[in-house]
Amino acid sequence: MQLLTTTRDALLGPLQSVSGIVEKRHTLPILSNVLIEKHGDRLTLLATDIEIQIRTTAIVTGGPDDLNITVAARKLQDILRALPGDTDIALSLDESRMTVKAGRSRFQLQTLPAADYPRLTVAEDEGVRFTVSQRAFKKQLALVQYAMAQQDIRYYLNGLLTMVDGATLRMVATDGHRLAYIESEIDGNYPRTDVILPRKTVLELARQLADSDEPLEIIIAGNQIVFRFGDVELISKLVDGKFPDYERVIPQNHPKELRLARQPLHAALSRVAILTNEKFRGVRIVLSSGSLKILSTNAEQEEAQEELEIDYEGDGLDIGFNVTYLLDVLNNVSTDDVLVRLNDGNSSALITLPGNDAFKYVVMPMRI
Repeated sequence: MQLLTTTRDALLGPLQSVSGIVEKRHTLPILSNVLIEKHGDRLTLLATDIEIQIRTTAIVTGGPDDLNITVAARKLQDILRALPGDTDIALSLDESRMTVKAGRSRFQLQTLPAADYPRLTVAEDEGVRFTVSQRAFKKQLALVQYAMAQQDIRYYLNGLLTMVDGATLRMVATDGHRLAYIESEIDGNYPRTDVILPRKTVLELARQLADSDEPLEIIIAGNQIVFRFGDVELISKLVDGKFPDYERVIPQNHPKELRLARQPLHAALSRVAILTNEKFRGVRIVLSSGSLKILSTNAEQEEAQEELEIDYEGDGLDIGFNVTYLLDVLNNVSTDDVLVRLNDGNSSALITLPGNDAFKYVVMPMRI
């Protein structure tokens, strides 16, 4: 039975939009598949891992009016990627096997029934609905997502706190050693709503959102959040947990303030990082009037030192940090300078951007 005929790119684009969340190995084999539905000339592709669901639509021609089937997402994607870009392809079904034909190439894939494919249904009780540009949301994500924990037993740290309050959208991420905070203004006036986005959802949004002013609609409903942009709908369950009180973590009134050129600081830290201990990645920051020294040593008794001339007059300080945490923030901000506020050797550092109170980055010291 002929399913549809289209071009390789017309099918590969939507497939790549949904297949990013598909796990290679899953306890439920059908979750390695993508659900393909066709009604008239509208083709819908849907993928889920039970926690996240992504759906996208495209316009195609050929084949019967209705089609519902699931097929291995990664295998179909790999086949389409390996074909030339302007290739015409035809999909057909023979019992439980799907055939992909392109020129003289022919591939047969096993399918599973669409009726067995699990779906997330959007909660009907809409709590908060607002719209921002894709560029603004993507930029805000980029400024905080690197501070999320990866496999922390405190599961709520593996996600991103997202808060709507009045006309303000806040995002906070922390792994217990550093914290990133960013806020922005949005149109409207909304009741305070705090949710924790799963790490996988955050990474998928960062991958999919366009650097454009096209709208991103966000709906927070019950224990779910829905993102709609372009032809894509992403539904995600929320992390059920209490996020730490980030306001208590952000230091106030640190007396030592340094304005540092971002690129020279990044270059110096990168060079010194070469000789840090591979496990702890610690560097010493030695501050004195007019000078900032960055030092590292390792188990082989090797040493590195960089010195930057700075505009600072005040008390000296000797403090240690994980160099990875410092490089992360410098890699993700784009200003020429950064402001660093310090107190003493046992207090965290606060990194902000000149003339911008919306972004704050806190990094805890470490014993060197």
